[in-house]
Amino acid sequence: MTKPAIPRYIQIHNQIKSRIEAGEWQSQKRLPAERELSETFNVSRMTLRQAIQTLVDEGLLERKVGSGTYVAEKKVSERALGMTSFTELMANTGRISKTQTVSYKITSPSASEIMHLQLADDDDILVMERLRMGDNEPILLERTTLPAKLISHFSRHDLTESLYATLEKAGIQPGRAEQTISATLENERLSELLKIRRGDAILNVRQVSFDQNEQPFEYVRSYYVGERFEFTLTR
Repeated sequence: MTKPAIPRYIQIHNQIKSRIEAGEWQSQKRLPAERELSETFNVSRMTLRQAIQTLVDEGLLERKVGSGTYVAEKKVSERALGMTSFTELMANTGRISKTQTVSYKITSPSASEIMHLQLADDDDILVMERLRMGDNEPILLERTTLPAKLISHFSRHDLTESLYATLEKAGIQPGRAEQTISATLENERLSELLKIRRGDAILNVRQVSFDQNEQPFEYVRSYYVGERFEFTLTR
């Protein structure tokens, strides 16, 4: 079977990422103007913007209002060796977990979601935001993206209350996960949902989860309250 062609914006994404990793474009370096990059890669500005947006979503690039797009400060990236449910994490610390669904919708994927979940352009996704709490104290806001075709036979209650148990009914066995952890700035919405003050520290964790066949089935962006959660890495 012939493999589907890689979308042009993903090819551009990969080329820019390679330049950054090779040190051709250093941290805090401003990227060339949009018109110049479009000519360099021989693509339309729309295609270039898709590629740039995926890199911004991944934390490799950052936009500065009125200034341009820059290579982000280099961050530490760690591989997660496995996945533990939030309920288990809270139980291990003697706290009672609680989940509040903030939003739930079927929609079209962004360029970044297409890339991370290996979707076709016309695939739909489920996006749900859940506030995760321990003893009624907000710990994190979790934005989970799933291919809609994987969960079409399940109810909203099943997916919001026990996601992994529900996915296992569909034959999906969670395997490894890749996580990227970085600091981020709070905004008004996060401050309200997480009950934090302006300027409080937030950890932004982006995770792609893979099943037993090494297929990505979940893309998660989580915002942790810095003073209420810590990560322990074992080597």
